Amino acid sequence: MEPLDVLRAFRDSLYRCFERRADALFELGDAILTAEVVPSPVHLSLEPSHRRGWGSLYAALDQGRIDAPTLRRLLARHPLARGEPPPVYAVDVSVWPRCDAESSPQRGYYYHPSRHSAGQPIVAGWAYQWVARLGFARESWTAPVDVERLLPMENSNAVAAEQVKALLGRSPPEEATAVPLFVFDAGYDPVRLQQGLEGRRCQILVRLRAGRCFYADPSGPPAPTGRSRRHGDKFECKDPASWPEPSAEHTCEDAGYGTVRVRAWAGLHPKVQAHAGRGSRGPTPIVRGTLVLVEVERLPRGERRREPRVLWLWWHGPEGAAPDLDLLWRAYTRRFDLEHTFRFLKQTLGWSTPRVRHPEQADRWTWLMVAAYTQLRLARGCVADRRLPWERRYASAQLTPLRVRRGVLALLPMVGTPAKPPKPCGRSPGRPKGRRSGRAKRYPALKKAT
Repeated sequence: MEPLDVLRAFRDSLYRCFERRADALFELGDAILTAEVVPSPVHLSLEPSHRRGWGSLYAALDQGRIDAPTLRRLLARHPLARGEPPPVYAVDVSVWPRCDAESSPQRGYYYHPSRHSAGQPIVAGWAYQWVARLGFARESWTAPVDVERLLPMENSNAVAAEQVKALLGRSPPEEATAVPLFVFDAGYDPVRLQQGLEGRRCQILVRLRAGRCFYADPSGPPAPTGRSRRHGDKFECKDPASWPEPSAEHTCEDAGYGTVRVRAWAGLHPKVQAHAGRGSRGPTPIVRGTLVLVEVERLPRGERRREPRVLWLWWHGPEGAAPDLDLLWRAYTRRFDLEHTFRFLKQTLGWSTPRVRHPEQADRWTWLMVAAYTQLRLARGCVADRRLPWERRYASAQLTPLRVRRGVLALLPMVGTPAKPPKPCGRSPGRPKGRRSGRAKRYPALKKAT
């Protein structure tokens, strides 16, 4: 299909994912696509693509309904790039700060890199866990395929495992034979992820802090008396003297990183601490995986003021499979494309701008962000580049999300809209005379116990 036909088919399928207030939700999504930076969502009603009044915007967020499972299947049918086995996905959490929203329920305390509360890098708000497909081209595009709001008492590792399982069930048929790779940052626990995905046909790659210790299986004959040894030689990441010969090694040259050396040690396991209140007094499980060390000669242009540091990764795949070391280090470097997506969603599309009260309204707004970003990605081969005089020239297939957004307004009349035109209605009677709304209920932000 032609790119314009693909975009038109996606918009028709997207409209069918809106079960209630479909016309208002769809036109709100078109306004997100075409608007400049707005101070509040109500300014989106002034866009030409939003033919309804400003009240329908808030009614759509409050009373609308989006079929999230159908929308997830629709996103899975439009990957970032085909023919790149295996598919690589990044999983990460982004926070929607709602520090002063005392009347908003289900808020929690989460880490934030740039905002502080009482001197600590934490904020009160809603956390959303994203799953996005990555590509190996030098660009900032990703393909979000799933997003889930984390409740304050939920564990991000358990939720991530459920998201991965659901994604494996709706993968396109042409990717059924490939083993997808899921990349996680250092905030995730490799042991819990591996246990949650046991028996699934997938690979996980988790970043580790540099000071961890691992153990090999015990060697030699078992002790004649007492309990058998569970841990063998110690592997300290900070002590090269404790490293045995690697089970696999790979060296290559890269234009940005120079000489890249990747070493792997298979069959290692960490010590798993027993949790307090554990029902069973049996031994803690042994979770084996492959430890990967990545060393580069230099950092890419723009980051060379810093000295490169070693990168420790934990890999686990299907039984009997061996890690592709060249794929692993390249896949982790592409994980940072998801950070560019978060920045574009927040600073340009205004994902965290609305001050909605209820988290269900935030969920609908988040799905509109995912749909708008996907339409921009599908439209990048159809729009003309509206380059500013001081900007670099790009080919039509290499436009950034911001450059595509400038030209998408001229594209919407060509693809049309499935939304029905608004119907005239009478004036709302408003609030009955003498009635007051009253004070909204207060909800304290919940702090997860450690």
